[in-house]
Amino acid sequence: MKKIERLSVFFNNGNKKRLVGTLALYKNRFAAFSYSDEWLSSGFSISPFSLPLEKKVFIPEWDPFYGLHGIFNDSLPDGWGRLLVDRMLLREGIAPESLSVLDRLAIVGSNGMGALVYEPESFLSDSSVLPFDYDEICDECERIFNSELSQSSNVNLDSIFAAGGSSGGARPKVFTKIDGEDWIVKFPSTVDSKEIGRQEYEYNCCAKKCGITVNDFNLFSSKKCSGYFGTKRFDRNFLGKKRVLMASASALLETSHRIPNLDYNILLLLTLQITKNSLEVEKLFRLMCFNVFAHNRDDHSKNFSWLYDEAESQWILSPAYDLTYSNSINGEHATTIDGEGKTPSIENIMAVAQKNGIKQSKAREIVEEIKAVVSDNLSEWITATSLWA
Repeated sequence: MKKIERLSVFFNNGNKKRLVGTLALYKNRFAAFSYSDEWLSSGFSISPFSLPLEKKVFIPEWDPFYGLHGIFNDSLPDGWGRLLVDRMLLREGIAPESLSVLDRLAIVGSNGMGALVYEPESFLSDSSVLPFDYDEICDECERIFNSELSQSSNVNLDSIFAAGGSSGGARPKVFTKIDGEDWIVKFPSTVDSKEIGRQEYEYNCCAKKCGITVNDFNLFSSKKCSGYFGTKRFDRNFLGKKRVLMASASALLETSHRIPNLDYNILLLLTLQITKNSLEVEKLFRLMCFNVFAHNRDDHSKNFSWLYDEAESQWILSPAYDLTYSNSINGEHATTIDGEGKTPSIENIMAVAQKNGIKQSKAREIVEEIKAVVSDNLSEWITATSLWA
């Protein structure tokens, strides 16, 4: 595999590809970035705090993304996707640790989430296609988790990677087309219940009833379990574009999602600063309330994203995603609620509203609404706590 020392970064909205800038290795470890003259004259900042629209060379810190800016780190596969890449590299006799961040972005190429694409592109997988049977795909994923990938392994790495290996998150997933639209279908990880698909489906149903924006979703049938959760991709065919630029809180704040170091006060302030819209702040407050009452505690910095609306030249909060009963380190929220992660109270929730300009009467209305809807719809999954008193 040829080592990559320079990459061109393009913005591809599905209709037109434009050169955003160039990434180049600096001191053999940092991925320095500069905008192209074309983008400086007609584009926008792809990461407002870290990469303002200026003619300069931006040098990232080493931490937390190994010499890469957060917006580009968002393009890299995480968890499941990185597992696939590393195993494919080992199969080819390549040590995963020998790859730079630019090498890994070249493997992503044009197949990452969002609208950023990278050239030249490196190819690890062939064009083989998985059978369109979700139970068979689930079996393949289980074999990958359990396989040591000896030379005699029959695990279909190429097909699994081609079907969704560039995605983030810990759970296996594949990209697919349904009625011409791009969808993601998820499968259980080694630590998940076999009913994780139905659980996420019911969580999304409940979130929708709570007035939270979620993209179209479905529960796909299975002979192995109650079904597999799938959702339409909001980075595709959204806001009138075939591909949409997206940035996570991790990217915008240059912070690792593996370290619980955020509070919802920070996220609501970030939302106000990047969107300049109090209604978007209220949307995130509503999602925070849902996460608290529904015990969705894996609310780390990669589980909140914003999308850039080219037509309006502004950022908006993305639809909510990865909604399940979950825990983070020590069972606490990955993002604290006014400083409290273990036992957040109504007082903590109301303090977040007050500090972020949401009227107490409106906040109380949202709290009571979501508390009631969650109680009525998710009782199978949630153990009663003091919040329900």
